[in-house]
Amino acid sequence: MKTLNGKYIKLRALEPEDLEFVLEIENNESIWYLSNTQTPFSRFVIKQYLENAHKDIFEVKQLRLMICDINETSLGLIDIFDFDFKNKRAGVGIVIKDAKNRGKGFGDEALQLLVNYSFTHLGLHQLYCNISEDNQASIQLFSKIGFKKVGLKKDWNFNNGTFNNEYLFQLIKQ
Repeated sequence: MKTLNGKYIKLRALEPEDLEFVLEIENNESIWYLSNTQTPFSRFVIKQYLENAHKDIFEVKQLRLMICDINETSLGLIDIFDFDFKNKRAGVGIVIKDAKNRGKGFGDEALQLLVNYSFTHLGLHQLYCNISEDNQASIQLFSKIGFKKVGLKKDWNFNNGTFNNEYLFQLIKQ
C-alpha cells in the first residue's frame, strides 16, 4: 500500500523525511497520556523506527500511516496496533499534530479510510480503541464513525497524580 486517497486527505506510508514530524509528536509531553508514553524518544530511535516502517503488518503487528492533506502537508498520524490476524482484530489510534488542524474533518476522513482499509484489505472483523473518559473530541470522532462504547475501565491510567477512567470502544464489521 502506497497511499489511501480520500476527498480532502490521504494516508501514506512513512518516509525517512518524516523524521522531524514524528519526533515532534512522540516528544510532545502534553499528549503522552494518549499513548502512555513515559520518556522522550531520541532522534536515533525514531530514525531506526522509520527505517523499519516498511515491514509487513503481519510481521510487526502494527502499521503507522501519515495523514496528509491534498497538498501533501503532513497533518498527523494514524495507527493500527496489536494486529491480531487469528482473531481478526486490531487497535486504532489517531493524532492530528496541530490544534489549528483539529475539528476540520481530517480525523473523520482519515479514520474512515483506515476502517475501510482494515475491513476490506486486512480482512479484520473488528477494530477497537481506548479513550480517556475526559477526551470528548476522540469520543465524538470514534462515535461518529460508528464505534460503540462497550466498557469502562475504572482508574485505568495514572496521569498527573490521579487515576483516570478509560472507555473501550469497538467497531464490528457489518
